[in-house]
Parts: sequence; C-alpha cells; structure tokens
Amino acid sequence: MRVLVTGGAGFIGHNVAIYLALRGYEVSVYDTLERSRADAVRKLMERGIPIYKKDVRGEHSLSGYDVVIHCAAYVDVAESFAKPREYFENNVIGTASIAKAASDAGALFIYISSASVYGDPVKIPIPEDHPLRPISPYGASKAMGEQIVELYSSIYGLKHVILRLFNVYGPGQNPSYAGVISRFIESVKRGEPPRIYGDGSQTRDFIHIEDVARAIELVIEKKPAGYIFNIATGKQTSILELARLIIRIANAKSEPVFDKPRPGDIKHSCADISRARSIIGFEPRISLEEGIKGLLSI
Repeated sequence: MRVLVTGGAGFIGHNVAIYLALRGYEVSVYDTLERSRADAVRKLMERGIPIYKKDVRGEHSLSGYDVVIHCAAYVDVAESFAKPREYFENNVIGTASIAKAASDAGALFIYISSASVYGDPVKIPIPEDHPLRPISPYGASKAMGEQIVELYSSIYGLKHVILRLFNVYGPGQNPSYAGVISRFIESVKRGEPPRIYGDGSQTRDFIHIEDVARAIELVIEKKPAGYIFNIATGKQTSILELARLIIRIANAKSEPVFDKPRPGDIKHSCADISRARSIIGFEPRISLEEGIKGLLSI
C-alpha cells in the first residue's frame, strides 16, 4: 500500500512515516524542509523513505497513492498571533490543495487536526461533538481545514478521517516552538529549572507519538471514512505535576519557575476517546512516566 505523508519531515510526520515504513507500507514524504530538523531528514533517509521537496499549497497529482496523511502545517500557537495571514495561507490553502488532489486520486485522506479547534472547553472530558471555538489563529486554521475536508467529502466524494490530536510528545520534537515536555526536558538536561507559563494548574492530555502513529495505522486498516476521532489518553496532567515528574525522573535538584501566561493557552484539556476505542480499537499504551523516561535516556 502506497502512503504519502505531507509535512513528513516535521515532528509528527517523520515519526509516522518511519513507523509505517517499518510495518511494510510504501511511504513517501512531501515537505518544504523550511522547518524540518536535520535529524528528522537523516532518519528518513536512513530508512530509504523518499523525500520530495514540495509545497502543499501548489497543485499536485497524487495518482497511485492509496492513503494521504496530511500533517503539513505551521503549528506554533504564539507565532500564529504574530503571523495570522501566513498560518491561514499555509494551513488552510495547503489543506484545500492536498485534499482535492487526494480526492482526484481516490485516496483515503487522513487529516491531522488538533484539540486547539475546541478552544476553552465547556465540559471535560471533551467529546468530538463539542462546539468548535478556537481561540488562536492556529486553532482557527485547523478548524477551517476540517470544514474544507468535510465540504470536499460532500461535493467531490473525498474519503476522509479527521484526527484531533491532543498534546503529542516524543523524540524529535522541536522544543523551541512546540511541546512543553520537550522544553522541560531540555531545561533539566541543561541544569536549568523548568519554566511554567501561568500558575501550573492548567491541565493537558499528553500522548506519545508512537501511540499517535498506531492510531493512524488503525485508521488505515479499518478505513472508517467520515469519522472524527480524538486521539489522546483520556487522562489529565497539570503542568506543575508534569514539571515535578520530569524533575523526579531526572533526579534533578531544581524547582519550577513561573512566568506570565501566554496568549492562546487554554486552562484545561482532556479528551473523551471512547469513540476511537469503539470504532477503531484504539488504546494508548505508553504511560507519561514511561514516555518521559525514554526521552531522558536519549
């Protein structure tokens, strides 16, 4: 089975591409390489995964691909406030272009969305039918992408699945603009205290990238076209608890320091994953402590 991963040299994209290639899928990658990390490109090349330097906003022929996993996106929430136009142009127009090409090719289109589409939740855990009320340009761009995918399903017959990922972490994540776990681990490794924005009581639902890749493989196998799934663990962890957990596992001597809250940060986030459990048999396997131990050993 031929699979294309857009944004395949990014954090989520390259991990998914390698995971699927190791399981026998014929995987290729599209990426502009403007925000990729050298280690991600190196890992793809070591696995013999073709990398095509392409911008998803252009016109593409995806004939011959059975599945298109659309990971390509700008993902820095803070940056999206400073550069909203760039986020809408890249994330929305890119989704429209690749989704239409996938439809023309008859491929299953897996749209990698985000929990940011929910904004500040009105109830916890968050089900997929929760209102979409994004509070950042990034979140709005992902919600608009979802609307495009569903529109193309109705007018072009696009076979699609939407995956709303919660707080993904794992190897290869860029700590400079995404991933509080990566930032905290980098700080601890340098002998510095983890920096918390806000009072640390805000909660997140952290999921390891390997569990995300496994969820995507389940979607490819079961092809539940037309569904939206939350991909998370269904467990809340406060940012202060996270910082103290990392300090304990690393046997560090520091204490967290606090800074002012950042725009676009929601207070609480935790997913209802019952739909993914029942429809595709998804069950997260990697605990937060296990995942952190793995990252600290790298």
